[in-house]
Amino acid sequence: MRYDKPGRLARAGSAVIRWLAEAGISIAGTRVLRVAGRKTGTPRAVVVNVLTVDGTDYLVSPRGNTQWARNVRAAGVVQIGPRHRRRTRRAGEVADAAKPAVLRRYLQRWYWEVKGYVAGLTPDSTEAELARAAPSIPVFALTPE
Repeated sequence: MRYDKPGRLARAGSAVIRWLAEAGISIAGTRVLRVAGRKTGTPRAVVVNVLTVDGTDYLVSPRGNTQWARNVRAAGVVQIGPRHRRRTRRAGEVADAAKPAVLRRYLQRWYWEVKGYVAGLTPDSTEAELARAAPSIPVFALTPE
């Protein structure tokens, strides 16, 4: 499965944005995701963009099968939000056939941010292109615990 590993600069930028998000300062809709590590159980934190479509929140991993996506898949439960307002949610993986609609909405909102590592997709990608890339982009639906 595809995984576009972030470089040093991207990791440093994410650390700053994560610190701000932990304090409750969101930049372009960022939120902190906390999930137990799949091997150690140690909580891991990463900044994500939460997409809401028709009342359902989604997590999209544009870089592919990232460490956080693997952890979410294994744990099935995540915490979202800043330190003082974290909410626990169940996370279920979305079937490949249902991903294109979510991916299109995600790209329409955050393409400017993810354009270098989203499997070559754009907001104008065809349905066939979205469907072809769907298996390489984990998408999780969040529901109340």
